[in-house]
Amino acid sequence: MTDLYPVRRALISVSDKTGLTELGQALAARGVELLSTGGSAKALRDAGLDVRDVADVTGFPEMMDGRVKTLHPKVHGGLLALRDNDDHVAAMEQHDIGGIDLLVVNLYPFEAALARGADYAEMIENIDIGGPAMIRAAAKNHGFVTTVVDVQDYDALLAELDANDGQTSYAFRQKLAQIAYARTGAYDAAVSTWMAGAIGEETPRRRVFAGELAQTLRYGENPHQSAAFYKDGSARAGVSTAQQHQGKELSYNNINDTDAAFELVAEFGTDAPACAIIKHANPCGVASGATLAEAYSRAFDCDRTSAFGGIIALNQTLDGPTAEEISKIFTEVVIAPEATDEAKAVFAAKKNLRLLTTGALPEPKSVITTYRQVAGGFLVQGKDNGAITLDDLKVVTERQPTEAELRDLLFAWKVAKHVKSNAIIYVKDGATVGVGAGQMSRVDSTRIAARKAQDMAEVMGLDAPLTQGSVVASDAFFPFADGLITAAEAGATALIQPGGSMRDQEVIDAANERGLAMVFTGMRHFRH
Repeated sequence: MTDLYPVRRALISVSDKTGLTELGQALAARGVELLSTGGSAKALRDAGLDVRDVADVTGFPEMMDGRVKTLHPKVHGGLLALRDNDDHVAAMEQHDIGGIDLLVVNLYPFEAALARGADYAEMIENIDIGGPAMIRAAAKNHGFVTTVVDVQDYDALLAELDANDGQTSYAFRQKLAQIAYARTGAYDAAVSTWMAGAIGEETPRRRVFAGELAQTLRYGENPHQSAAFYKDGSARAGVSTAQQHQGKELSYNNINDTDAAFELVAEFGTDAPACAIIKHANPCGVASGATLAEAYSRAFDCDRTSAFGGIIALNQTLDGPTAEEISKIFTEVVIAPEATDEAKAVFAAKKNLRLLTTGALPEPKSVITTYRQVAGGFLVQGKDNGAITLDDLKVVTERQPTEAELRDLLFAWKVAKHVKSNAIIYVKDGATVGVGAGQMSRVDSTRIAARKAQDMAEVMGLDAPLTQGSVVASDAFFPFADGLITAAEAGATALIQPGGSMRDQEVIDAANERGLAMVFTGMRHFRH
C-alpha cells in the first residue's frame, strides 16, 4: 500500500441524484471509467457520458425488482482486492475482476420513508442491502479504495484528485472510510429502532442511537468542554428544524434551553396565546393571555430578574407588539412557530438576539423514548407524556376547588412537568407567580418560590405578593405537611399533587384546618 493511489475506475450507484451528473462529468474529464446501475446509469447517459452497466461486468442482469444487482464477486472482488497482494492480484486476473478504485453510493431513503409515515411494507422495501455491503467492503479496503457516501463530499473528492494528479491520499481515504462506517451504522440504527417500535419491542436486546452532525459548537456547557449538535433525522418541529433569522450561532446552552422552552410552551397548544421563559433549563415564568404580548408580560412578571438573558418560547406567530415588549430587556433566543415581518424588523435592531421559527409547534407526544448517558451505558425511558384532565382529579379535602382554581391547577400541573424536581409552582389567573426548582427539600422549593414572589411584589410596587389567592402544584407528593403549610402561609388557596405518601392524611388534615382545597392526580412528574 502506498500513500497516494490513483482513481481509474469508479462505481456509482446513488438514490439521491443531487450533483450526480456534475460528478460524473468531472470524473470522466479526469479519465475515470464509470460503472453504474439502474437510474444512476440512465442519468449519467442522459448527460452524454459513457457508462458501463454493472450487469455487463457481472454477466447477470438486475433482478428481483432491483434487489439483486451488485451482490457479485466481480463487484466485491473489485472493491476488496488488495492491490499489493500477489495472490489477490492473481485471483483478479484469473476471474477477470477489474479493480474499483472509487465507490460513490448513497442508500435507499429509509429515514425519509420513516419521516413521512410509510407503512410496514414500504419501509421494508426501503431497506438497502447492496449499498451497505459495497460501502463496508470499500471502506474496509481504504488502503486502495476511496468511498464516498455523502453528496457534500463530492467537491472534496474532486479537489483531492486535482491536488494529487488524479490520486487520493491515504489520510483522505481513511477519513471517508470513517464517514462511510458511521453512515451504515446510522442506517442500521434507524432500521433496528423502527422495527423495534413496529413489533412492539420496548426493550430490545441491543439499542443503537445515531445522529448527523448539524453544527460544531464553540464549546459545551463551559469553555473548556468541546461540543457538537447532532440531528436524529426526524421532522419534528423544534430547535433542530428551526430557521434562524438573525443573531450569532446558537451555543450548547442555547440549544438545550431553547428546546426546554419550546417543549413547555407546546403543552398549551395554539388555541390561546402562551409564553414560556426559560433560564438554565428551568422556567422562570409561564403565562397565557388575551394576546401574545400580554402572555409575555405576565410570564415576565413572575421573575423579572431571572428573565434577563433568558430564552423565550411562544406558541403562536410572533407579532410586532410582542417583539417590542421582548426587546425591552436582553434576551438570548426567541423561538416561535412563525414571525411577522414587523416582528423581524423590531428584532433586527437587536443584533445579539437569535430569532428562530419552526413552522409549527412540536407535538408533545410524538417523542416516545428519551435516553441519558451514564458511566458504562445508557438509561432509556419512555418520554413523560403523562397528562391529566378534570376527570382524572380526585378531590381529597372538605372544600371543593372552584372552577377558577381548577383551571389554574391544571395550568400549574402542565408547568410542573417541565421544572426540575423538587418542583413547586404557584399559579394565579393562568400565570406562574412563583417557581421553586431543583431543591433537595420540597419545603425549600415551596419557600423559595414564595420568596421570589415577595421580591417581585416589591419590584412591581404591589401591596401583596401575587401568591395571595394562588394555587400550587407539586410534582411529587408532600412527604410532610410543612410544604403545604408554607404554601398556605404564602396565600395559596388550592393545591394539586400526586398523593401516595404514607402521611397523606396528615397533609389532608392540614389542608382542611386551613380551608384549602386539594386534588390528587395519582401521577407524578419527576424531572432530574
